[in-house]
Amino acid sequence: MQTILGAGGDIGKLLAKELKQYTNKIRLVARNPQQVNGDDELYTANLLNADEVNAAVKGAEVAYLAVGLTYDVRIWQKQWPVIMQNVINASISNNCKLVFFDNVYMYDKTAIPNMTEVSPINPPSKKGKVRAELVHMINEAVAKRGLKAIIARSADFYGPGAKNGILNILVINNYIKRKTANWQSSVHKIHNVTYTPDAAKATAILGNTESAYNQVWHLPTSTERLTGKQIIELTAQILNRKPSYFVLSPFLMSVIGLFSRQIKELVEIQYQNNQDYFFNSEKFNKAFRFTPTSFEEGIRHTIAFAEKQ
Repeated sequence: MQTILGAGGDIGKLLAKELKQYTNKIRLVARNPQQVNGDDELYTANLLNADEVNAAVKGAEVAYLAVGLTYDVRIWQKQWPVIMQNVINASISNNCKLVFFDNVYMYDKTAIPNMTEVSPINPPSKKGKVRAELVHMINEAVAKRGLKAIIARSADFYGPGAKNGILNILVINNYIKRKTANWQSSVHKIHNVTYTPDAAKATAILGNTESAYNQVWHLPTSTERLTGKQIIELTAQILNRKPSYFVLSPFLMSVIGLFSRQIKELVEIQYQNNQDYFFNSEKFNKAFRFTPTSFEEGIRHTIAFAEKQ
């Protein structure tokens, strides 16, 4: 039995499909879980409730924490530590291994141009400090309580049906709707992104590889060093559209943020967009002989999926 906590998100659904290669018993846990494979065990749970989390993990060999909270630092500060503590406790109590799907917010500002698994943890944002706390909680449990855990880290992501995918939201969906693309801070900086099917496949591989535990792994991400402008132009070319775009500057985002909480939440992480952003997944690629999906192939598949909806 393998359990996905937060099974309804962009990664959870794809992960459920990938796990069929390793087990015929998959439990999908969410507030409103829905079938992915047709024979999944569905379990309704609130991850803020310790008893419900313990019941959700019971009987599982591996638990994948892939939940995505509302993009609001107030919610992150209040809920993430509770969820993580509940999941750690449940994993230890049930002798279950933990795989945490993480992001890059905890890295030092200077690490962004070439992020690796050993980049310094020194978050410059409030949301980053929350993520750093979660990593510390896992490391403490590994060191002192015998937890077996993997931190599977992703860059900004995109992919077929990814509701929270950065390229989906800013570029691909807008072009499909015949609107102008958007970009944050600077289109002239490198910004590679993780393709969600690659991330899900790699997370499943890691969770089912005993030697991968008690390590941090960057999930496979294209090594292409494309700028925002080049990504926009590639997407426009595939769709036979004019590569029109609008840049959301930090100042403009600050002004819009007075009226939009979602935009306000983006302001503090613009240090990731006003410099080169390169997510190095060489460790995973070499260890598992994995070739990440190229930007062109990934964007084509994402477009094709969207156009069928």
